[in-house]
Amino acid sequence: MELLKDLEFRGLVNQMTDESGLKEQLNKPTTLYTGFDPTADSLHIGHLLPILTLKRFQEAGHHVIALVGGATGMIGDPSGRSDERSLNTLDTVKQFSDRIKDQLSRFLPLEGENPISIRNNYEWTEELSIIDFLRDIGKHFPISYMLAKDSVDSRLENGISYTEFSYMLLQSFDFLKLYENENCRLQVGGSDQWGNITAGLELIRRFGHSEKAFGLTVPLVTKSDGQKFGKTAGGAVWLDADKTTPYEFYQFWINVDDADVIKFIKYFTFLSHDDILALESEVASAPEKRVAQRRLAEEMTKLVHGEAGLDQALRITAAFFSGDLKTLKPEDMDAAFKGMPQFELDGERNIVDLLVEAKIAPSKRQAREDVQNGAIYLNGEREQALDKTVTRADTLGEFTVIRRGKKKYFVIRHV
Repeated sequence: MELLKDLEFRGLVNQMTDESGLKEQLNKPTTLYTGFDPTADSLHIGHLLPILTLKRFQEAGHHVIALVGGATGMIGDPSGRSDERSLNTLDTVKQFSDRIKDQLSRFLPLEGENPISIRNNYEWTEELSIIDFLRDIGKHFPISYMLAKDSVDSRLENGISYTEFSYMLLQSFDFLKLYENENCRLQVGGSDQWGNITAGLELIRRFGHSEKAFGLTVPLVTKSDGQKFGKTAGGAVWLDADKTTPYEFYQFWINVDDADVIKFIKYFTFLSHDDILALESEVASAPEKRVAQRRLAEEMTKLVHGEAGLDQALRITAAFFSGDLKTLKPEDMDAAFKGMPQFELDGERNIVDLLVEAKIAPSKRQAREDVQNGAIYLNGEREQALDKTVTRADTLGEFTVIRRGKKKYFVIRHV
């Protein structure tokens, strides 16, 4: 009951089947699961909400199963999509599955008190024949029932293949297998999974099981301006530090709009209700201080990348804010300059010529004006000499960093 109250306070309950029955079920330790399809070699922050919801259940004493979709990942979930996914090979899906299993274990402990379990639905589908599947599972799904589901109905106009049409059967089969083999009584998923979850409940009922199962969905995360959550100019925000650095990750969260910050703190952090209400008051009284954004960015970066990742993100942030790039450590360099415009310099070059060649300034006349007016900085220090020659001696680590104005950074790589 306390868990459900916390979920409701955080806005994490979108829909649930049989509310009174689920509340009674959660008064005792319950096995539940959420599925994660391996459609890429890393999870992204769109996956964080179901992951952290599972963590809340685990910390409340329930047994959590994280299901990696080695089979369903071969098919592609039509939910929430307007077009068909590209199909990956079996070897690719297996590689993705291993990576996702490793990432899930960072958030959901596999050892210690009340460890979680990680399963792969390829285990119970690999040897399953199409005849057996159609006879034993397919016969329980009337076409009219499937067509009424949003995940299918929304795709009918633009077309849906039989492959994706069958996804609902596979996910329902997962719930049935986990119910029978693991006594799993609850499936948790995003709101776009409601049709698949209820289909699984129906399959369990049609198989004659008397012990009731339940479904609960969390909301899909959206921003107040309607833009898709978890996307930046550089693409998705990944949980893999090699794809999205801790600094980039930190910057995503610290730039959250005032209208979204408390909602995201409720969704994603484990701060107490009192701490959240205090931050909400801070946003209302002094939004310009961005106290809530800093707390959100720190909590999320530490959660995903650890103390070392947060420390690096804070160092890089402070260096860019102060302009003193020489405070950066050598191991910070790649992360700090990732995504910035880069130019390869062979040999040495006069500062004016370099600004034009690297497309930092549109013309030599503008380049000279920028230098003379103090708008050009080399490695954080203002450079106003028109006869300055940029050489390897001007490197910061392996790079020369040129700043034009207050915020436009460019990286010169010496080759």
